[in-house]
Amino acid sequence: MKSFLSLLLFCLVSTSSLTLAKTPGEVEIGAVLRDATMQGLSGPPRKLSEFRGKPLIINVWASWCGPCRQEMGSLERLSRSKIGKQFTVIGISTDDYPELAKSFVKKTGTTFSHFIDQRLLLENMLGAERLPLTLLVDANGKVLGKYYGAEEWDSPQAFKLVSKAFRIPM
Repeated sequence: MKSFLSLLLFCLVSTSSLTLAKTPGEVEIGAVLRDATMQGLSGPPRKLSEFRGKPLIINVWASWCGPCRQEMGSLERLSRSKIGKQFTVIGISTDDYPELAKSFVKKTGTTFSHFIDQRLLLENMLGAERLPLTLLVDANGKVLGKYYGAEEWDSPQAFKLVSKAFRIPM
């Protein structure tokens, strides 16, 4: 019985550490994002560092992800809002096939820049073990927050969150 309890305790400890595991090379909240070249879906390739100087919202998504599809319209409305002019919104697809990601971008009609991460470099660095993932990043590249799951990014609560994080007066 004692060995059974020891085995059970070992299994519980092992599983709980898995749920807390980070993606390989994940940048934590409070740290600065490393530079990476992103392959363009709706434009040319760009380096992540090219977005420095202005706050940045990064949304990590996939075309097959229902919650990603659900929140994309609200991200577009946020990007076009009055406060949206004070930061940049970009999307990063984790799709394996660029044609599926391009089709999704076209279907959603989003106007902000989208990129694709077929090699998992950005997915791992940003910590996208679940989708969608949205990061708030300051003008110097420091990660201010990570939000998993679909959000209504054009809601009053989201506007307040973004305004506070980026110190934008409402």
